[in-house]
Amino acid sequence: MFEHLDALRAANGDAPLPSADINRFAVGGRARRLIVQTGIYKPADLVAALTIRTAYTPPNRLPPYFDAVGAEGLVRYKYRGTDPRHADNRALRAAKDQKVPLAYFIGIDRGVYLAHYPVWIVGEDEARHEFAVAVDEGQSFADPSTVPAPQRAYLQRLTKTRLHQPVFRARVIRAYTERCAMCRLHHPELLDAAHIIPDGQPEGDPVVPNGLSLCKIHHAAYDANLLGVRPDLVVEVQPRLLREIDGPMLTHGLKAMAGVRLRIPRAKAAQPDEGRLEVRYRQFRDAS
Repeated sequence: MFEHLDALRAANGDAPLPSADINRFAVGGRARRLIVQTGIYKPADLVAALTIRTAYTPPNRLPPYFDAVGAEGLVRYKYRGTDPRHADNRALRAAKDQKVPLAYFIGIDRGVYLAHYPVWIVGEDEARHEFAVAVDEGQSFADPSTVPAPQRAYLQRLTKTRLHQPVFRARVIRAYTERCAMCRLHHPELLDAAHIIPDGQPEGDPVVPNGLSLCKIHHAAYDANLLGVRPDLVVEVQPRLLREIDGPMLTHGLKAMAGVRLRIPRAKAAQPDEGRLEVRYRQFRDAS
């Protein structure tokens, strides 16, 4: 399975994958449907689960696991139903007991997934009907019930780096049809998901309306308050930058953005939030 996913990644880079491509997998001539509607896939000839899935969430809502991270920093994955003896829950428990890796598919759009692998089931909370999932090898040795305080920040940082940030990036860039909202650059490998309100601040949620798809130079300039975006979606350039004389990148890459109107998603739920833009624009003006 991992070789199959590696081949898809080699062909598509970090782009999310259609479920049809992910499910185009076979072993010994026998098809294996890796993504299933129930969320947990265990082949009939295996004891342990092979994959888990989180369904697509609309762009203005947080994916479920963003609100389901334990105090120690590990992602929580809910039981199927509430019966710990359900076959799917037994399959995840077997994966935990056998310490076997799984693949985790996170919905980015309808029928489109970001494949994150390997992951490990490292704990279970029967009272809360959930399993603890390690999304990085550095987390795979953790016991959720005994993680000491000094290690929690490390585990939380890994979850953010390995799962939250890539999923936020994929959701934002897909919403903007893989183009920079300022300069229209259409090279996904050169695009970032820029937060309007920074992560960790009030309203800094990793949802698409708090993001802009920007090329790396415009992302850096936006974060540095060299470029600002008004609530009416028009770009402003710092006056001191307009007075500078430098090479063609300054002239064409930054100065030329003055007065440009952002190209935004058609879907209203994915469009940048006006209130967040206003807060961020005031910060840009204060830095002038």
